[in-house]
Amino acid sequence: MYIFSMLGLEPYGRIGTGIAELIVSILILVPRTTWIGALLGLGIITGAILSHLFVLGIEIMDDGGYLFILGIIVFVCCALLLWIDREKVPILKNL
Repeated sequence: MYIFSMLGLEPYGRIGTGIAELIVSILILVPRTTWIGALLGLGIITGAILSHLFVLGIEIMDDGGYLFILGIIVFVCCALLLWIDREKVPILKNL
């Protein structure tokens, strides 16, 4: 609640982001839609990382940057999933 309050998105941004993340998780688990979930996950986590960099700061409430590092890890994992399934992505088929 603290983060979304700082962003001015409480409560609808928090709830909407949670629903979007749930949808992304389900899409990633279904082999046919893994690339869609990874692409959407990249979009969501990019927003979170940019929020940390430009609004919130790397460290929030003395967490030592833990949430930011987790965001970077999620970004890398989504990018890897997208690269692994690149033959299914219309724009990336030729790579």
